[in-house]
Amino acid sequence: MKLLFDLFPLVLFFAAYKFADIYVATGVAMAASVLQIVWLLVRRRKIEPMHWINLAIIVVFGGATLFLHDEVFIKWKPTVLYWLFAAVLGGGQWLFKRNFLRSMLGAQIQLPEAVWSRLNLAWVTFFAAVGGLNLYVAYNWPTETWVSFKVFGIFGLLLVFVVLQSLYLGRHMKPAQEVSATDIAKKEADAGAERS
Repeated sequence: MKLLFDLFPLVLFFAAYKFADIYVATGVAMAASVLQIVWLLVRRRKIEPMHWINLAIIVVFGGATLFLHDEVFIKWKPTVLYWLFAAVLGGGQWLFKRNFLRSMLGAQIQLPEAVWSRLNLAWVTFFAAVGGLNLYVAYNWPTETWVSFKVFGIFGLLLVFVVLQSLYLGRHMKPAQEVSATDIAKKEADAGAERS
């Protein structure tokens, strides 16, 4: 349900483009993003930083597209969003020695430090590459192709990346019972060493 809610503006953008043009689709995506935030506020649900960032970028780049009647701005929107994510994850890791992925997911999964670092690097690389690929498609293919790539291509790449990442992480994660048994055995060994 959350996935459908997050995809709501994108689905409406695609539908509006098919029935009208890029400018109507841009306006619809902007309105849908605002409605998303309003809905969360009315329902008193937590608004994730991702929603605020997406809203700010769609308002700025969508607004420039409508105001200047130039579709190049809306085509830059995914790239700016993904490069911003890459910069935040990379900057957190290398400038501030803080792994934001571990901060977000550390309560759900336990991984060795080296795996968290590789996971962070993988996401930085993915976001940077998809941002660049978006520009390549935007500048070398017709708008209709870019819209399809934005809706289906980027989502497909994300899905494949998440599946591959899950397979990789599966090799490094231990089931909850195994972690508990290991922790208990370690504690018992430590207690035995203290007694002797």
